[in-house]
Amino acid sequence: MNKTITGFSKLSKSEKIDWLVNNYFSDPQSAKIVIEQYWNSDKKLQQLHDEFIENTITNYYLPFGVAPNFLINDKVYTIPMAIEESSVVAAASKAAKFWFDRGGFKTEVISTEKIGQVHFTFDGNAEDLDIYFSHVIKQKFFDQSKHLTTNMEKRGGGILEIELRNKTDVLENYYQLHATFETMDAMGANFINSCLEQFAKTLKQEADKSLTGNLNIVMSILSNYVPNCLVRAEVSCKVEQLTEDTNISAQEFAEKFVQAVRIAEVEPYRAVTHNKGIMNGIDAVVLATGNDFRAVEAGVHAYASRDGKYSSLTHAKIENNIFTFSMEIPLALGTVGGLTKLHPLVKMALELLGEPSAKELMEIVAVAGLAQNFGALRSLTTTGIQEGHMKMHLMNILNQFEATPEEKVTLVEYFKTNTVTHSAVVSEIEKLRR
Repeated sequence: MNKTITGFSKLSKSEKIDWLVNNYFSDPQSAKIVIEQYWNSDKKLQQLHDEFIENTITNYYLPFGVAPNFLINDKVYTIPMAIEESSVVAAASKAAKFWFDRGGFKTEVISTEKIGQVHFTFDGNAEDLDIYFSHVIKQKFFDQSKHLTTNMEKRGGGILEIELRNKTDVLENYYQLHATFETMDAMGANFINSCLEQFAKTLKQEADKSLTGNLNIVMSILSNYVPNCLVRAEVSCKVEQLTEDTNISAQEFAEKFVQAVRIAEVEPYRAVTHNKGIMNGIDAVVLATGNDFRAVEAGVHAYASRDGKYSSLTHAKIENNIFTFSMEIPLALGTVGGLTKLHPLVKMALELLGEPSAKELMEIVAVAGLAQNFGALRSLTTTGIQEGHMKMHLMNILNQFEATPEEKVTLVEYFKTNTVTHSAVVSEIEKLRR
């Protein structure tokens, strides 16, 4: 079999599938059935999905769930979440319900600046370049990108600042144009990258006329590190209000919770898992609303390392008998552009949230992350995380063994009072089927 091919992208969808199943699968017909059963019966809708990316052969489904009862700045939300991991939506919903009667979540967008850079080399005199940038060419960057910025400026956004940064101390002849942008309700990647490429074109053309030395553009690209695109979320209440349905007192729970967060602040091995739990909530909402969860992940984890050591994104304290749990996190999100007007479920998710602005979406997403972390830490410091997680995982195990509806009812009832493990579930299924 020939597992390489020339001109694959030029084949029709059916031709791509035929080549794929015949060259890579032991049972081509079964593989083809799996691929085709996930197609949408609405041909227009399927074509829309086919055109989101290249070489599409089918759709990959993720569960799209909702977590109700989120009180954010005195407004009630039901938050959409797209994720495959069991217990995430349940934990978020439970945390939302817990804080609903304790004042809810409070949020604040601190800043919304985004960053883009033109990376270039210059082997001439650094002082000459600095003077040339400040007194000659800087304004030309703004002027010659006007055709790109006019509409964004009408909405209140645009280019905020452009700096020349000398990085020759870390890499020979290396300089940057470091630009900050405001993109309003758009994530702004295309806008930023277009502006940067115009800056690079202007820089190369003008510098070649006026500077002594070789100036070469390396690349022009936005940054997913957005430490000045920040949102804060927090919850707080009196310690005695932290009543739990466990045998731990409110005071002991608060103290253990704060200690658990402090451990994540100082221990990177714990911090990575701690922050992953936060991202369970954040990624699920980012994905449901058609935003770039990979960009968000990269920026968030870089922010967690901003002081030179990877640390917790959340913080907790007890002061004057008040428990406070909070987080500041960088989130570059958009509610216009991209998939927001194309993907039917994305449109539905945004309508469910009340057609939020980008700032409001930042607040909602941050809250989802904080709620997820609260839920995880509450379990870890009381009953342990496996009890709840494995009960949520029970249905996955039952589906794996193709349990009937009657078997599911019986086994779900049984495991309400028994520990869920894979072997225990298998054992009970076998007993039922004897």
